[in-house]
Amino acid sequence: MNIDLSEAAKAIDKYRDKKGALIPLLQEIQDIYGYVSSQAIGMIAHELNIYPVHIYGVLTFYTQFYLTPRGKHTIKVCQGTACHVMGGKELLDYLADKLGVEVGETTEDRNFSLERVACLGCCGIAPVIMVDEDFYGRCTIKDLDALLDKYTEDDSSGSLNGNVHNLHKKRNKPKSN
Repeated sequence: MNIDLSEAAKAIDKYRDKKGALIPLLQEIQDIYGYVSSQAIGMIAHELNIYPVHIYGVLTFYTQFYLTPRGKHTIKVCQGTACHVMGGKELLDYLADKLGVEVGETTEDRNFSLERVACLGCCGIAPVIMVDEDFYGRCTIKDLDALLDKYTEDDSSGSLNGNVHNLHKKRNKPKSN
């Protein structure tokens, strides 16, 4: 797949003579294209006179970078201790099956990318998933179909700007005598 690298060329020019600029350059290119393509890596290597293997080393070391096109929406499923105990693994498995992808992959229609994360820091509302910038707590498998439909149908509005959505009322703690 050939992509127009004119925006990448502008980014390279912006960082050309700056020391330690590889990571910010890669971040900018990813912001432009949604991932860092092999064509962009070749161009960076040529223009900055560095080996492609060095660029790949940076890209594969930091989890923020992607080497393949991403979906319009990124679903992150927490696998931290609280989420795992409360069913996070089952949510991840269900989403992978429903979307027809493995963790780290993107659906054919490029609508969703599925990721496993170690912790989203919302243990009190476990299990938690994050879609783009929105957090959804106390998720159940029953919630996931409606959530997928929401992000499939509501593509015009996208993220709800980082809101936390508590899908179910707080679970009652057993009373102690």
